[in-house]
Amino acid sequence: MKSKTVYLCSACGDDHPKWNGQCPSCNEWGTLSEYKVSNKKKFQKNGIKKDSQTLEDILIKDESKRLSVGIPEMDRVLGGGLLSGTLILLGGNPGIGKSTLALQILPAFDESVLYISAEESEQQVALRAKRIGIKTDNLHLSGENDLDVIITEIDYLKPQLVVIDSIQTIMNFELDSLPGSPSQIRDCGQKLLEVCKQNNIAILIVGHITKEGNIAGPKMLEHMVDTVLYLEGENRYDHRILRSIKNRFGATFEVGIFSMGENGMAEVKNPSEMFLEERSLNIPGACIYPSLEGT
Repeated sequence: MKSKTVYLCSACGDDHPKWNGQCPSCNEWGTLSEYKVSNKKKFQKNGIKKDSQTLEDILIKDESKRLSVGIPEMDRVLGGGLLSGTLILLGGNPGIGKSTLALQILPAFDESVLYISAEESEQQVALRAKRIGIKTDNLHLSGENDLDVIITEIDYLKPQLVVIDSIQTIMNFELDSLPGSPSQIRDCGQKLLEVCKQNNIAILIVGHITKEGNIAGPKMLEHMVDTVLYLEGENRYDHRILRSIKNRFGATFEVGIFSMGENGMAEVKNPSEMFLEERSLNIPGACIYPSLEGT
């Protein structure tokens, strides 16, 4: 069968029948890339009818309770903890500590958790976990990058939490495109969303960011997830700031302050003391200037 060619915008996620220098939808320049759509049927129903539920039945379920990730700073940014069936996107610069933070929340879960590391081998992840003191018998590691195999493993293991590190390295072999392309990120994100909602499993997706500071891939990826977190920091300092720019189950004005060290991310209980510790001692006062404006 012949495949249809469309052009996908990496900024807004819209597709167009022909290439343009400027996206007709969002007016961004140089964001359209080729995307081949196969004519064969990809989406098939499993034939199982999902019954409707009353509002009271949903509210009294134990699954609706928030689960603590064991780090109060992150719990506050999430809105009080992690909800089952939540899809979270965690972005940040390379080496900022995204994988370390994702590993540190795993011991808080009393059921099995699955960590998909498509960028590093299982041995590398295990060594990092040992270095930062991660001790849990419920952690399952996999270096798989095939989306279908990952979904099969999730169906078999039925974990409480799945970590995808990172979405740019996961590949759906039904598409004629390379990992990290807008079409791959969009399709893999959509299928992970279906797995998350149908099985009531929390999934944390780690994503890279572009030189402009946005999460790489189509903007549609941020629209389909429930929560978007950014881990920020500077190479000159050890502190890291976790902020939420989107949260369907909580506020977006909270931030979490961490200090990056040999043992991973450590919570900063008194951020004011840390940020003011470099001031000179021979002056009567200090002026605090917010050089970065947030929500």
